[in-house]
Amino acid sequence: MTEGLVIELFQQAMLNVIILSAPMLLLGLIVGLAVSIFQATTQIQEATLAFVPKILAVLLAFIVFGPWLLATAIDYTEALFANLNRFIQ
Repeated sequence: MTEGLVIELFQQAMLNVIILSAPMLLLGLIVGLAVSIFQATTQIQEATLAFVPKILAVLLAFIVFGPWLLATAIDYTEALFANLNRFIQ
């Protein structure tokens, strides 16, 4: 296994991590921003008001994007196993 191959595998793994985490992070960010704007306009500073909607949004994102996340992770894993002979020399 050459250094270039290791770097390529690491890059693919990191790209997959970013792609797989993006839906949950983006929905959490959008909901967090909306809650912050709501808290700023109403001057309600309740801590649970900030966390509960974000948790629910991330849970909803897991439910909605779950099949796609699983398919993407399986495709990457299958590609790794299919090219296993390239990695072992």
